[in-house]
Amino acid sequence: MKRISTNIKVLRDLRKISQENLSFQLDITRARLGAYEEGRNEPPIELMIKIADYFHVSVDALVRADLRKTDPDALMKIGKNRVLFPILVDKDNNDCVEVVTIRASAGYLNGYADPDYIEKLPMMNLPFKVTGKHRTFPIQGDSMPPLKTGSFVVGKYMESLDGIKNGNTYILVTKDEGIVYKRIYRGNNLSILELHSDNKTYSPYQIKAKDVLEVWEFVCCLNTSDKKEEEISMESVMHMLKSMKVEIESIRKS
Repeated sequence: MKRISTNIKVLRDLRKISQENLSFQLDITRARLGAYEEGRNEPPIELMIKIADYFHVSVDALVRADLRKTDPDALMKIGKNRVLFPILVDKDNNDCVEVVTIRASAGYLNGYADPDYIEKLPMMNLPFKVTGKHRTFPIQGDSMPPLKTGSFVVGKYMESLDGIKNGNTYILVTKDEGIVYKRIYRGNNLSILELHSDNKTYSPYQIKAKDVLEVWEFVCCLNTSDKKEEEISMESVMHMLKSMKVEIESIRKS
């Protein structure tokens, strides 16, 4: 686990804390911490959790991510239990948005927290300025008209379910269903979410809040549903984005 050794040192340097101080905080010897940072030994899971909690990153980020590629300012704002989301930019320093293609969506439930999986997703820029972490997801089915299979929705990452507003639409990643796009309601029982489809032939249903792995707030949609599935590609999505940019510029000028 070479990334763990590198990441411990990266986190320690960002916090500007000495090996002696950190080893004291973790209740281990300095020599033992040095062995972890040099890759001569691997910390047990109990200590990994302790290190992750101390630096306020997820264990998954500590084990899998390359924290050297992450904006230090963004890194230190990551809350406890949050999966690490490096902010990627293009050559013009514009935020990039990952696109979960129809093919990639099949493996998203296993790969959503795997930096290697995320790094292989295609990237795009939106025709308007975005702040925060955004990702694009494919729509399957006809439960949320006018969107249907072939459309994409762009979502902004939410750190918790507390920001959900009743009646708004969100992309959820759940343990049992994978990626779903629904209108969400929360009642007095905050441990339950009620998911509604805009197509009334589909009945509302409930899921447990603890089963939600990610929640993304709806930002905009890219409707490619007039194309056959085999015609849907990054080129067609990018063509649509260019059209959106023209429309947005026309609205601004008027």
